[in-house]
Amino acid sequence: QVQLVESGGGLVQAGGSLRLSCTASGRTLSSYAMGWFRQIPGKERDFVAAITWSGDTTYYTDSVKGRFTISRDNAKNTGYLHLNSLRPEDTAVYYCGAHRWRELTITQEEGYEYWGQGTQVTVSS
Repeated sequence: QVQLVESGGGLVQAGGSLRLSCTASGRTLSSYAMGWFRQIPGKERDFVAAITWSGDTTYYTDSVKGRFTISRDNAKNTGYLHLNSLRPEDTAVYYCGAHRWRELTITQEEGYEYWGQGTQVTVSS
């Protein structure tokens, strides 16, 4: 199985940018497709973006299209979520997930087999 660790969160002003990283260990990341979700207290974990194992296919929730970019570097065993033009409503804990159906971009939380511990993103107005 694979272990995932997120990093790169922090406090940023509205309009700013961050890059989140998701580093895998235990198994090679190229064995998995990946996704990013976010969660605010008292709410469900919401889909943000997904990417296939090769990086050829990506998918985004409407609210982040044109602002966020998901990518991966399998040689570094790391996935990324680039957050641009951040808004206060983007404030959440961001989680990366992985699943074995490598050619699929899955938007449902229950489709993911492995999760990181999350990283906090706070956007001030």
